[in-house]
Amino acid sequence: MITPVPCLSDNYAYIVTCDATKLTAIVDPSEAGPVLEALKKLGDVKPVAIWNTHHHWDHVGGNEELCKALGIKDVYGHASDKGRIAMQSKFLEENDNFAMGELDASILHIPGHTTGAVAYVLTAGGEQAVFTGDTLFIAGCGRLFEGTPAMMFDSFKKLAGLGEDTRVYCGHEYTKANLVFAAHIEPDNADIKDYAEKFGVPSVPSTIGLEKLINPFMRAKSVDEFAFRRTAKDNFKG
Repeated sequence: MITPVPCLSDNYAYIVTCDATKLTAIVDPSEAGPVLEALKKLGDVKPVAIWNTHHHWDHVGGNEELCKALGIKDVYGHASDKGRIAMQSKFLEENDNFAMGELDASILHIPGHTTGAVAYVLTAGGEQAVFTGDTLFIAGCGRLFEGTPAMMFDSFKKLAGLGEDTRVYCGHEYTKANLVFAAHIEPDNADIKDYAEKFGVPSVPSTIGLEKLINPFMRAKSVDEFAFRRTAKDNFKG
């Protein structure tokens, strides 16, 4: 079970629970209060870990308070984020795997937004979900704060290699603005127009298959095209 938890003005944290064991992880808690309230409503769950996709404050700001309140000792993040993620105790690399109850998690290193960005690919019962942080948004991508267009382009190729039905859970509710830019950069894309007419908030989850249809960054065919689109988005006033 995956429960989105709205935080701050437009962030998402997520509560991930193994249905069989009730073991639970918290993904990217920017603040502790909304997460603690959501956990109370869920009832019989057992929080044991925090999974951080990258080090930015609006993804790790609740780590310390949650660890103290819930007795969590396992805080995951990329190895290169050591010293940048509060309470981090697990240092991940590309293709690392671990289990939480009957849930299997594998790690993709997806630099671009930050150099230590990771995606958590979760598999259970033949279904798959991915937590992409601020790398892949619905119909968009994160700004390049630490990485390069080539890094982000390669990261998107990794994510595109996941199954079409893989559910995508991203770090922010930016979908409305992303769709405006997507329609601007691909004015003849009927899939973007169709999705913009029917999506709602919260817009998570998307799927990898849907992103291949509506995400102009996922659809970029080269690093140069990706870089052009990212620069255009940075300067877009629509």
